[in-house]
Amino acid sequence: MAKLENKTILVTGAAGFIGSNLIKRLYEECENITVIGIDNMNDYYDVSLKEDRLKALDVFSSFTFIKGSIADKSIITEIFEKYQPQIVVNLAAQAGVRYSIVNPDAYIESNIIGFYNILEACRHSYDDGKLGVEHLVYASSSSVYGSNKKVPYSTEDKVDNPVSLYAATKKSDELLAHAYSKLYGIPSTGLRFFTVYGPAGRPDMAYFGFTNKLLKGEKIQIFNYGNCKRDFTYIDDIVTGVCNVMKKPPVKEVGEDGLLIPPYKIYNIGNNNPENLLDFVQILQEELIRAKVLPEDYDFEAHKELVAMQAGDVPITYADTSALECDFGFKPSTDLRTGLRKFAEWYKEYYG
Repeated sequence: MAKLENKTILVTGAAGFIGSNLIKRLYEECENITVIGIDNMNDYYDVSLKEDRLKALDVFSSFTFIKGSIADKSIITEIFEKYQPQIVVNLAAQAGVRYSIVNPDAYIESNIIGFYNILEACRHSYDDGKLGVEHLVYASSSSVYGSNKKVPYSTEDKVDNPVSLYAATKKSDELLAHAYSKLYGIPSTGLRFFTVYGPAGRPDMAYFGFTNKLLKGEKIQIFNYGNCKRDFTYIDDIVTGVCNVMKKPPVKEVGEDGLLIPPYKIYNIGNNNPENLLDFVQILQEELIRAKVLPEDYDFEAHKELVAMQAGDVPITYADTSALECDFGFKPSTDLRTGLRKFAEWYKEYYG
């Protein structure tokens, strides 16, 4: 395991849910680091939430924030030339399965062109004999498994049948990273995240959106008539996983043919414990009442609507985390009630 101390780290999507929490953890656990963050601050969801996440990072004097898009090649080139990051964590992406049906352009721009720009910058970081990027860690998604019937999902499974454009772009990122690892020796690790949740999370995620709607007296829609299971992964577990992975770049090795074996890895980061959506909603409502977000006599049954599966969705996500456990001795372990309790308490405090 390499140390992160004294490193310059670039985190894209710095104002995002995972990005902001990762930066905070890095400063809490590592000495003498410099973090460069970039985010385009788009309005896919409430920008003030992103701004508040950034404000919480103001206390770290060596943190530099740049407002810009990774799809702008000139900005990425300038960042790499000026700061010469040794570790790159690419979390910037247009997220969301359903939104990819509404606005596909955003996914091609951020997830394909943006990631290509990151790869090119990593490639040229070795120019003129420079040491360059030691490790590229990037966000993939459980969505790449599509409608695979075999569960739990293993990184050894074939993922050639995406059921959404979002999933297709994430699979494309993995393929691009593999090609660049093979061609230019860039040590890269892709992380397939499974339904990340927690305080100050993304408002488009079910737990957050349900809370907003219930508070307004609106109905919440539970897809596939409640017959869905999701492997919910608490944000602290995700960040711990990312930090562990950052410290262990894949080793550069030469094969029997004398050619470079791509220094390339893929891991699942999930809770390895899928929860039924109806059970999830039950726990959420109990914790919202406990936190006094909703009154004790709230009529949940009147605000629930069971509906058919939406296009692009899958009935189950379930992570096989054995590779993560084997290589890092770590496995996400926060149970759903604990995680939703922390979210409900944050929601009460943040929104009053």
